[in-house]
Amino acid sequence: MGLKERLRKTRRRIIMKAGKSLLTITSRVIARQSLIGDKPVFDKSVFPWIADFETHWEQCRRELENILQTRDELPTFHELSPDQYRISTGDNWKTFGFYVFGDRFDPNCRRCPETARLLDRVPHIRNAWFSILAPHYRIPAHRGPTNGIVRIHLGLIVPQDSANCRIRVDDEIFGWEEGKCVVFDDYYEHEVWNDTDEQRVVLFFDVDRPLRPFGRLVNRLLLAAIKRSPYVQDARNNLLDWERRYREAEKSRQQAA
Repeated sequence: MGLKERLRKTRRRIIMKAGKSLLTITSRVIARQSLIGDKPVFDKSVFPWIADFETHWEQCRRELENILQTRDELPTFHELSPDQYRISTGDNWKTFGFYVFGDRFDPNCRRCPETARLLDRVPHIRNAWFSILAPHYRIPAHRGPTNGIVRIHLGLIVPQDSANCRIRVDDEIFGWEEGKCVVFDDYYEHEVWNDTDEQRVVLFFDVDRPLRPFGRLVNRLLLAAIKRSPYVQDARNNLLDWERRYREAEKSRQQAA
């Protein structure tokens, strides 16, 4: 490893360590400023626009099925975000991204126009992707970086043995239903298990937490800092690298057809 690479990794560790301290402090402010309370799981009525996803979920499912035809070519979570190597291993957790921290990823949005149309109408969207979990894989307990965002899952493919495909958020355990959304705060510790013979797929997206004015200011500054961090920039660059390879593979498939 060269000196330049060692310095880059040292700088990254320093930034990440300082960032964690800042996040601990700001999380307390955000919790007090929240307009929807501070709890692990929310009723989906906190976001009325969720109804549009549940009405049109089958359109998302059809687009997903087209994407799954090339599942082996999709990136794993840790290939896009190396910081996630502890919770994403092997070929078990595939992703197909639409938004990366507020930036729309146009190539994938063009591939799934109806899904993109729904996501484009979501206020203050941060991240969005198809989250594809292999059979018999467990995502170990972990926490998201900030409570400044709230997470939504729309069930698209749920194993028939749904009792063995669940998520725990803090002390609440629940599952998914096809065509239904669940809403939770991933800053609370959470884990997922799919102890079935089928894959589980959700449309996974994050939005800004509704906050009072001071909380919105703090959150805006915090999220801007996270967006500039290696945590996000590496994921964005890795997604661009994957897109180049995927586009070349698409051309090869079209030429062979």
